[in-house]
Amino acid sequence: MKKEDIKELIEFFNDMDMNRIKIKSGDFEVELEKFADCCELPKPVIQAPAPTPTPVNVVVNSEVKAPANSPKDSIKSPMVGTFYAAPSPGAAPFVKVGQRVRKGDVVGIIEAMKIMNEIEAEFDCQITELLVSDGQPVEFGLPLFGVEKI
Repeated sequence: MKKEDIKELIEFFNDMDMNRIKIKSGDFEVELEKFADCCELPKPVIQAPAPTPTPVNVVVNSEVKAPANSPKDSIKSPMVGTFYAAPSPGAAPFVKVGQRVRKGDVVGIIEAMKIMNEIEAEFDCQITELLVSDGQPVEFGLPLFGVEKI
């Protein structure tokens, strides 16, 4: 039985007034069943992939005191979460060393509680150093990028 045949069978089963069906054809066997929830029979659920969270803009507060071994000027994490350097796996990173960014430009994403938070530069600067790697957990106030203010 082909994939299209199985899809057609599921649609047929959903439209029928039955809650269980078993079909055998040669080596192929399929059994479908609907489960009753109170008084009505629900249709089988085909799970779709979870939607991608919508990014939320976050302005980085650069007044948090940095650890002693961090650069003088830096863009810091405004929250606890997981840092991502690119908008999606395999995509180009938001910024690279030597790149100039303007106030409000997105420099990375921090995922916190399944929400993707865009991290924006608080001032015009040039990226001088990447201090965290893609996919790394970060803490509040941890420097993400060493920068030179412009």
